[in-house]
Amino acid sequence: METEYPSKSTRTFRNLDGAKQRRILKAALEEFSDHGFQSASVNRIVSRLGIAKGSLYQYFRSKQGLFLFVFDHALNLVKDYLRGVRSDTVHLDVFERIREMFLSGARFVRKHPKLYNVYLRMVLEGGIPLRRQLLESIRSESVDFLESLLEEGRKRGEVAAHVDLRKTAFLLDAMLDRFLQAYSMAHQDAGLGIYRASDETLLQWADELIALLRRGISP
Repeated sequence: METEYPSKSTRTFRNLDGAKQRRILKAALEEFSDHGFQSASVNRIVSRLGIAKGSLYQYFRSKQGLFLFVFDHALNLVKDYLRGVRSDTVHLDVFERIREMFLSGARFVRKHPKLYNVYLRMVLEGGIPLRRQLLESIRSESVDFLESLLEEGRKRGEVAAHVDLRKTAFLLDAMLDRFLQAYSMAHQDAGLGIYRASDETLLQWADELIALLRRGISP
């Protein structure tokens, strides 16, 4: 069978009015967030929407196609959000900008828990279509994004010349991913107090992590 790629909805779906597209997307997002890919039920999705299963398959040729569309949509929302954060913090130094990434990431997860949970399903569960390729793409884009921030900081004299920007970006990506997982899942918190923490606690954590980073890579 030919592998479907994210965002490949059919022309029939793209011709629907925006409100109906959003209803379908919301129902699918909730189903995959709550049940993962393997246990997700197309029957539950169409029942929630009040449409025939055949109609959904006219919009997306399979459950896999629907999942990949939902995941791609979620990823694009995150990218748009991060681009906004980057633009809004251009006046700050690189360490303050990275600090804002941590805090903004937690705010995004708080605002979009179902969306973030789809990402966690991709990270933690097997049997998801194109899982390896999608995760590789996410990690690569994240590291590229963080490396470009560090490069801007180096040009402004904020990052030491000897620092390996790619490796530092890898470290930051791991820190941010782990931080958001600890915020979202109690069993990932390890007693650190990050899980569903208050804004005050998150700010303290971000400040301390960035202070460590500043001491490590400043000139």
